[in-house]
Amino acid sequence: MKKNKISKNWVNRQRRDVYVRQSKVDGYRARSVYKLIEINQKFKIFKGGMSVIDIGAAPGSWSQFAAKIVKNGKVISIDLKKIEPIQNTILIHGDFTDLKIQREIKSHVKKGSDVVMSDMAVNTTGIKNLDSIQTGELCKEAMFFSKEVIQDKGYFISKIFMGSTFNEIVALGKKIF
Repeated sequence: MKKNKISKNWVNRQRRDVYVRQSKVDGYRARSVYKLIEINQKFKIFKGGMSVIDIGAAPGSWSQFAAKIVKNGKVISIDLKKIEPIQNTILIHGDFTDLKIQREIKSHVKKGSDVVMSDMAVNTTGIKNLDSIQTGELCKEAMFFSKEVIQDKGYFISKIFMGSTFNEIVALGKKIF
């Protein structure tokens, strides 16, 4: 299939997607915010005054939602891509896996964080198992970092693709948290 045809198919799917349209109405930057909203409705995670770290934050919809809920709390958003400013957030541009960036994040949460969330994913190749393995590695990096900064009774939220390493990553999460 030609790239042009693939692009047209993607555009058509976006036009029909209920969550893409709803995110525009609600003022969110991406449809992915509805995953986080659903998680919050089920587990009642976010509250006013919390400290939240959003790893892999671009374009920023998870940070937008968190900032709206935690109000006078703190939201720190990190991504390789530049993020347009979000009210009540601290934006850090850089590679989360870089120790210098991790030190910068930690400097903003001296008492620890209540929530660490990660919507990180690699640029997908279309090879599902490879994409899931690489994104799983990012999830594991986020888990190890979270262990260092998350407060007792804190929350870790992450995207993970189904694939050959899924069960291993879930088991690691249960072990760490």
